[in-house]
Amino acid sequence: MSIPAARSYRPHDLHADGTSRPLELAAQGFFWSGGELIDTDAGPMMRGQQYVEYWIPQDLRHGTPIVMVHGGGGQGTDYLGTADSREGWVHYFVRAGWAVYVVDRPQHGRSPFHPLVQGEMAGLLPTAFLEEMFCRPQDFPERYPQAKLHDKWPGTGRMDDPAMLRFLAGTGPSLASMEQGHRDAQAAGADLLDKIGPAILMTHSAGGPTGWLVADVRPQLVRAIISVEPAGPPFAANQGGAMTYGLSAAPLTFDPPLAEGESLATQLRPAPHGDLKDCLVQAEPARKLPNLAHIPVVVVTAEASWMAADNHGTVDFLLQAGVKVDHLRLEDRGVHGNGHAMMLESNSDEVAAVIADWLSEGDFD
Repeated sequence: MSIPAARSYRPHDLHADGTSRPLELAAQGFFWSGGELIDTDAGPMMRGQQYVEYWIPQDLRHGTPIVMVHGGGGQGTDYLGTADSREGWVHYFVRAGWAVYVVDRPQHGRSPFHPLVQGEMAGLLPTAFLEEMFCRPQDFPERYPQAKLHDKWPGTGRMDDPAMLRFLAGTGPSLASMEQGHRDAQAAGADLLDKIGPAILMTHSAGGPTGWLVADVRPQLVRAIISVEPAGPPFAANQGGAMTYGLSAAPLTFDPPLAEGESLATQLRPAPHGDLKDCLVQAEPARKLPNLAHIPVVVVTAEASWMAADNHGTVDFLLQAGVKVDHLRLEDRGVHGNGHAMMLESNSDEVAAVIADWLSEGDFD
């Protein structure tokens, strides 16, 4: 089975589509960040490198760029187009005058992934999980209470759905070790900011820890963090490991510091109401995250995502740790029916506009 095209990709057709609304760029290209040489039987090889693609608008209206970091099993293409082949969030924010850098985190997408160099791969993500949790959760209301509200996938979400097939085509593996994956993304992200200067970090899902970790080691270079349904809730565990430090599997800087071998003490905080989950936070008195304390943060949560039930736990953890954070629930802004992959869904521009409104309320230049 081939992947159906929702549009024509022939050059003359693309040209005709674009002439009415051309995307005017001053610069577009790519480079690499992070990476280290290691010895192998084949000679020196690089591991941990990250592909970075930049889009600089001709009409540059903002002094601070946005760095877009994709989620788990995905790649930077999650921001480059929707499941029904419309323009993605990269185009939306470039058209709004923002310089955008979109990455493929180490071991994802165009960032090479050979297990003898990068490390052991995790197992395959079940296709049924993509259907049930991303594309058509409304057909599986027993999964979580908000599932029945989902209606923004641009297709049926079944295996004969062209939008589903395009989504599936972009999915791939992650490192078997969550901690190593977080360390690699932190190193590559820090090197990226060293190259480009101060930036706003926009992260999604399993890319969420990248935002916290990069800000922890480059606090002076992070102007804001837009965390779209970040991995969680705090201290969550899966087959790749556990978020031992609450927000990540790799170490974060706490005050008071954690002693060698010491773990964060936790307590279960009851859910605010019945459709939400009880979540772990720190036991009081909570340690602070001093390197994130001055950085404006917003956590964006969709109405019909499975993370609608537990994103409040991440917000609670951040507030408890002294971080200035807003919790932006899309339904409170009149945007309804979105799932976890909201940047791929039929109203992706509407979601982007809510984020753009939040940015307009701050001074990030």
